Amino acid sequence: TWNNRRDDVAKAAEAVVTELQRSSGGLPAGTKTIDAALLDAAATAIAADEDRTHGGFGGAPKFPPSNLLEGLVRNYERSGSAEVLGLVERAAAAMARGGIYDQLGGGFARYSVDAGWVVPHFEKMLYDNALLLRVYAHLARVTNAALPRRVTEETVAFLLRDLRTEQGCFASALDADTDGVEGLTYVWTPEQLVDTLGPDDGAWAARLFAVTAVGTFEEGASVLQLPADPEDVDRYARVRARLFEARQARPQPGRDDKVVTAWNGFAVTALAEAGATLGRPDWVDAAATCARVLLDTHLVEGRLRRASLGGVVGEPAGVLEDYGALITALLAVYQATGELGWLAPARALADTALEQFADPERPGSWFDTAHDAETLVARPRDPVDGATPSGAALITEALLTLAAAVEEGRYADAVDNSLGAVSLLLDRAPRSAGHWLTVAEAAVRGPIQVAVAGGGELLDAARAVAPGGAIVVGGVPDSSPLLADRPLVDGAPTAYECRGFVCDRPGTAVPDLLEVLAAS
Repeated sequence: TWNNRRDDVAKAAEAVVTELQRSSGGLPAGTKTIDAALLDAAATAIAADEDRTHGGFGGAPKFPPSNLLEGLVRNYERSGSAEVLGLVERAAAAMARGGIYDQLGGGFARYSVDAGWVVPHFEKMLYDNALLLRVYAHLARVTNAALPRRVTEETVAFLLRDLRTEQGCFASALDADTDGVEGLTYVWTPEQLVDTLGPDDGAWAARLFAVTAVGTFEEGASVLQLPADPEDVDRYARVRARLFEARQARPQPGRDDKVVTAWNGFAVTALAEAGATLGRPDWVDAAATCARVLLDTHLVEGRLRRASLGGVVGEPAGVLEDYGALITALLAVYQATGELGWLAPARALADTALEQFADPERPGSWFDTAHDAETLVARPRDPVDGATPSGAALITEALLTLAAAVEEGRYADAVDNSLGAVSLLLDRAPRSAGHWLTVAEAAVRGPIQVAVAGGGELLDAARAVAPGGAIVVGGVPDSSPLLADRPLVDGAPTAYECRGFVCDRPGTAVPDLLEVLAAS
């Protein structure tokens, strides 16, 4: 064709380039106001698409709807909708009990090849597990239920055990295959259970984990599931530990050791938030360690790089999602630790993002590559959320949080422009706007700011009950922007619940704070 129909090739190429340039123009302007009514309508539309039989959305192959679930938890916190909470709980339970979740080692596989979450594609991605960790930790805090709390703890254990690199951040993925065979590490037959556990525990484990003679996978093997919690908790813990030990002796999947900025940002945010709200300072420490590595390694002459390997940063420049995810991560660590030093790099990265990625001709629209990046056929921008949040949604979340943490009007203006530009997506295609729903829910509520002068029990309570997207900062008076001119009252720790730096009457009692936050 190249030799004999060169004109046709040129015309086809021109048509492709024209379409790429046309489709890179961004969303048309929205006509809706981002308010509670729009967000409730979006949640209702999302709920209408639920798979009420298996949980989640759609058929095979079935992917974890991480972005949607976090947005819906935040919608529930504001609206109190039992329908919305029920959807989240059904999806979370179905995934956690299915084969997509590693019942022995914790962590989620990439997707389920069937509609019922039974048989996974065994690859484990950092971004899936980090985003799902945020969801399960949030759900555990909201419902105080055992299942999301257990999944949170086990997923953190998986991240720290299997994906943490020598430098202190997190590798990109574990392979689906082991020695060229998919699932080799993970599947079991009834005979293998008996060989490992003995006849009594082996038969009990087969019933517990839905391992049958027919099998759910290939050659009569089964992926472990947990359809119901065992009555004998001690026996379950003992059996699970022995099976995991035996599995560790099998050949293991390879690991992709690339440290991707955005994906590690997701992990830092999830660990910091989960650690702060569920009382695990060791998780916060892990988050802070990774955040420091990212700043020391991936930030080169004021600009982010996309990834590193073995502690050596690569040449490719960071894209919009890297900036958005890392800024949010730094602000999560700032809130969880109270250390003011995390604010300065967050602000510097935000300033760079505004300078390099914002479209000066269309306020609220963002390019995915920097102004000074390599020139392409069309400069990409895609505000639609996919397996991971869009770069535009991530930078909007980052700027919303930053605007609430420091009094800087231009950050808030950029958020207003971004949300205004995406209202069409929330109105017409909310299934493709899960992270936008997450951000918009926080924006509609203020976002809520809680400044606790003095910390202690009052700060712990604020972290435990403040809704998703709230900014919670503690420390001595005047130690950070939110604590400026906010003193102790009668020498006691004091909480200030605010929106836009306008605060309600300060309180020193935990019940009073809980009452104020419940009414927010």
